[in-house]
Amino acid sequence: MPSASHAAAPCAAPRLAFVLGSGGVRSIAAIGIADRLLREGIRADLVVGCSSGALFGAQIALGMEKDAALRMATTLWSPELTRRRRWRAYAQMALPRLAGFDEAFAMRDDGLIAERIAQVFGKLQLEDLPMAMRVATTDAATGDAVVLKRGSLAQALRASIAVPIIFPSVEIDGRRLVDGVMSDPLPVGAAADASVVLALGFRGAMPRRVDRLSRMVAQTSTTLINNLMQARVAAAEAQGQHVINMELDLDRHVGLWDTSALPYLFEAGQRAAESCLSRIETALAQCQGGAGNASEPDFKRAAAKPSASACLQD
Repeated sequence: MPSASHAAAPCAAPRLAFVLGSGGVRSIAAIGIADRLLREGIRADLVVGCSSGALFGAQIALGMEKDAALRMATTLWSPELTRRRRWRAYAQMALPRLAGFDEAFAMRDDGLIAERIAQVFGKLQLEDLPMAMRVATTDAATGDAVVLKRGSLAQALRASIAVPIIFPSVEIDGRRLVDGVMSDPLPVGAAADASVVLALGFRGAMPRRVDRLSRMVAQTSTTLINNLMQARVAAAEAQGQHVINMELDLDRHVGLWDTSALPYLFEAGQRAAESCLSRIETALAQCQGGAGNASEPDFKRAAAKPSASACLQD
C-alpha cells in the first residue's frame, strides 16, 4: 500500500473516489467523465491522480468548468515542455566524474513546466482544495510509493510527472520524489477508504517494431508499467475495494502530446461515463447507508447493460 508523506487531517471517509492514472493527454477524458456525472448529480468526494492524471485531476478538484479546463489543458500539456535540453547532461554522461553526475541528473530542464504549473495553481495547498485530492509520487531513493495529501499542490504535481532521467526529481520534506507511475501507475490503493472507486487507467502501447535502442527501452518499461498497474488493481480488488474500471472507446491513435485531440477525448470521457452510469448509480445506492454525504440523489434509473469497451467488470 502507498505510504503518505504527510499526516492526513481528520475527515469523513470518501463515498466516491475518482482515481486517474498516467496516460498523457488522454487523461483529459477525466474532465468529460466528471462533467457527465455531475449532470446526474454525482460528484466525487476525492480525486487521486498519478502523473498526467494528477495534472487533470487537480482541475477537477478545483471545480473548473469544462471549457476552462480544456483551455487550461493546452497550457499544462504541450510539446514544448519537454524540449528544453540540458546540454550539461551530455557531458555528465560522457565524463560522469569530471562533469559531476549525481542523483539530480536530468536530460531536460523542467523550468518551463514549473512555470506553467505555477501560473495555473499558484500557491494552492492540497488540503485547501474544494475537493479532497491525493497525488501519487515515488521516492527516488527507495522506490516506495508516496501519496501526498497536504502541502503545495504545484510541488506535488511537479513531482508526480518527474519522469526519472528525463526530468529532475522534486524535493519535498527532505525526500527526492519522482513520477508516480514508477511505483503505482493507477493508484486505487490510495483511495482504499472510499466506498466506491472509479478508475481511469491506460495501458501503454508497445512499439510496433524494435529497431533501435530507444524502442527496446520503451518495450521494456511499458511491459513493466502495464503489469504493475494490473497487479496493483488486482490487489486492491482482492482486499475488497469496489473498483469500477473505466476505458475509453477510441477509434484513432492519440499521441502523448496531441492537444488537438482534447475535444475528442473529452467526448470519449462523456461516453465512458454514460456507459457506466447505471452501474455507478447502483454501487452508490448500495453504499448510501454508510459513510458519505448526508444528502445524496435518489438513484432510480433502470439498469442498462454497460458497454464492455467502456466499463469493465470488477
